[in-house]
Amino acid sequence: MHICHQRNTGSTSLLFYYERVRAFVLEDISTTTICDMNSIPVLTVKPWRALFDEKFHVVVGNLPPTQEVTLHSLHQSEDTDYWEAFGHYVSDAQGRVTVAKDPSVGGTYEGVEPMGLLWSMRPVPGSRTGLRLRRKKVHTPMVVHISVYSGHMSQGFREQVALASVVTERWYMAPGVRRVNITEGGVTGTLFLPPGPGPFPGVLDMWGGGGGLVEYRAALLASHGFAAMAIIYLFPDHKKNTTIGYPYFENAFRLLQDHPLVATDRIALLGISAAVPVVLSITAYSKTVKPRCCVCISGTHTGRIGATQSIAEAYSRIEKLYKKACRYEKNHIIGRDVFLPIPEDIDLKVEMGRITCPLLLVVGQDDQSNATVESADDMKQMMERAGNSNLLTTLSYPGAGHLIEMPYSPHCKVSSFLMPISRERVLALWGGLTKPHAVAQEDSWEKILGFLREHLCHSVKPHVQSRL
Repeated sequence: MHICHQRNTGSTSLLFYYERVRAFVLEDISTTTICDMNSIPVLTVKPWRALFDEKFHVVVGNLPPTQEVTLHSLHQSEDTDYWEAFGHYVSDAQGRVTVAKDPSVGGTYEGVEPMGLLWSMRPVPGSRTGLRLRRKKVHTPMVVHISVYSGHMSQGFREQVALASVVTERWYMAPGVRRVNITEGGVTGTLFLPPGPGPFPGVLDMWGGGGGLVEYRAALLASHGFAAMAIIYLFPDHKKNTTIGYPYFENAFRLLQDHPLVATDRIALLGISAAVPVVLSITAYSKTVKPRCCVCISGTHTGRIGATQSIAEAYSRIEKLYKKACRYEKNHIIGRDVFLPIPEDIDLKVEMGRITCPLLLVVGQDDQSNATVESADDMKQMMERAGNSNLLTTLSYPGAGHLIEMPYSPHCKVSSFLMPISRERVLALWGGLTKPHAVAQEDSWEKILGFLREHLCHSVKPHVQSRL
């Protein structure tokens, strides 16, 4: 196996910088508070450095009673776009705002929402259209500035002076997680290994039709004790995609299986969107890929991939359906109609009766990109007829859209999308309502981790999650 360990030199310098900034901020607050305790609001975020899926606690103290304030979060993405969220609060009789128990009365979220400052983030007014917040450099943190302002504000934050500000970090990689490049057997990917001697349960992680190498979910899985390998199976080079089929996924599975720190018989497949028919097809028909369990998010069993078929062939057929069947609304492409009605012809979908391992389906009931609700119903019926429905668990979320990601990720209803075969740039409508979608992300992630632990970890030494 050809591996290349990544050094986190950039991360180290960045952490050092923010440690210095934080030290100066705390020193300033401490000094000023001694001089005039009654006039200096104090903003705390604990923990200020955390894993991406950890909750933080935001408290503003030393305010006058019943003062109106606005809590504001700001993040500059790797593409240099700014994202923000804000909530309107009123301090209690002690002059405090505690986000975990006090309701926001307005803003990008309302009610008691401890993590609303993250999941309700949206591009600042005037931003480019079709933005989606995703992280490529998983070895460095997502930096979020949280500030408190006097009064109930909805705009013009840059023109105002904050009462107090804190810099926070959200990490996908816990301390000790190792990132390893994979370039063997024609497979391109990244393996994330938890700290410790192993052996660790393994997860082969595949993303959707956007293609490329997406690492952040695998990095977070490794932070929870799984040896997770993210792989590319859709390349920008169309000719390359004509060579990607069952042998590619079988090689990827074997590479993970044969790693000395991976428990050979404790490997799961995880796929979202366009990766779901890949996961289901190789699980049902491959003679060498035998996962212990599978997790499928926002996908369908239609679009079955044959044993001698390439990814390019399978996706070209689907893109032709898009041109004929999908409808447009406000120039947004709505993909779910492409998959309806669910075909009765067994040759056009995965034979679910061939699934012999536990299967978890995650479904957003307002998914506008895929017919996930109808597909889940049909998969259940097929498995009931085959007598293996005991292997199926379905999580279905009202008001959730297609892009069900990690907890506290900003809801993305519409974004720019590059069709994998034609390379046409479109605006894709993913669906979902912000609050229900946030609920789905938090609940499903907890249950996905629980499902993986149940089926992969009972004979593997338990791993204690590293906290930052």
